[in-house]
Amino acid sequence: MIFTIFKKELKDTLRDRRTLMAMLVIPILIFPIIITLFASISEHFKESVMDKTLKIGYYQASDQNSVIKMLKNIPDSLGKMTFVPISSEKELKEQIQLDSLQGGLVFSKQFDQQLSGEQTANITVFSNATKVGYKERIEASLAIIDQQFIAQRLVKLKITNEQIKPIDVSYENTASDQETIGKLAGGILPYFFIAFGFIGCMYPAIDLFTGEKERGTIETLLTTPVERWKILFGKMGVVVLSGLAAASFALIGLFFSIEVMDLVKDPELLAVIHSLLTLKFLAFLYLLLIPLTVFFAGIMIPIAVYAKTFKEAQSIITPLNIVVVLPAMVGFFPGIELTSITACIPVVNIVLATKELIAGTLDIGLLALSFFVMISLATLAVIISFKQFDKESNVVI
Repeated sequence: MIFTIFKKELKDTLRDRRTLMAMLVIPILIFPIIITLFASISEHFKESVMDKTLKIGYYQASDQNSVIKMLKNIPDSLGKMTFVPISSEKELKEQIQLDSLQGGLVFSKQFDQQLSGEQTANITVFSNATKVGYKERIEASLAIIDQQFIAQRLVKLKITNEQIKPIDVSYENTASDQETIGKLAGGILPYFFIAFGFIGCMYPAIDLFTGEKERGTIETLLTTPVERWKILFGKMGVVVLSGLAAASFALIGLFFSIEVMDLVKDPELLAVIHSLLTLKFLAFLYLLLIPLTVFFAGIMIPIAVYAKTFKEAQSIITPLNIVVVLPAMVGFFPGIELTSITACIPVVNIVLATKELIAGTLDIGLLALSFFVMISLATLAVIISFKQFDKESNVVI
């Protein structure tokens, strides 16, 4: 009987365009759209910054200044730059603010004398921090010149580079590429799964309970010789399936972006992603997502049962989305790991467990604790849903 109700409600749900958009279309398109936009915007920004000829002003230096001469001969691989003299430091700052200049150099008063006397000469670089990429190009140019002056002084003093560099330090990362990517960027994936899981549950939950009250069909269903808990379980099954379907189609969208559209170009990142998309990874992922989705359904259904209208239910559940999904942002912060404490915090435990799963460092004991916590909360949510659904005043307007 539960399965019969489940089939009937699933057919009705699949006829709703809003549910299909939230459950199928948006999740499957979101990753291709995000990756495409991110890649194209990054590439466009990089090209636009490098293609632009930067106009750099300088103060307290003549055209015969050795640094200015060298800057004018910097190779175009760093992007073209022109250098113009400015009469005062104040004017230099004003023109940078107006974007008439993209940067400025202020030389110390005795700059040439300090440089020729083998002292440290000072240059102050002015730039507008809101214009990303300008400062970096100026820094790269000055770094080249600095190395040239160092080489000249070493030759003049008859000193080799080894003589002034007694220690050569090298750094080696002991973590694998998978672990590095998982720890640093692994929080993004569960965030999307949780967000879409919640959205996938939301519309069916409202439609199957509040919607039926508005349409007046809930009374007809309750007059059938079926125990009320069976009706609840049949409806809840559709809500949970919708949430899992939304998360699943988000995963399919990610796979489509990588394998079909070939949007990920980095070979190391691609190798890590391929190593992740295994049956073992998916099994563990759904082991975490299923109780989470049941929990989502369990907190939405009492609200949907209590609400008198579709609009009322939506106005209550939509802000709840922020409350539930906000803890998922914990995965974006480095240094926060899955422990016996964080494994007991709902939603946070799923994010961190998925993050550890992506990194390949998941502790089975902590996974079991996270799973137990979510199963317990899901069970409690189902009990609350049943108590609300069992109240006559809630299910009949």
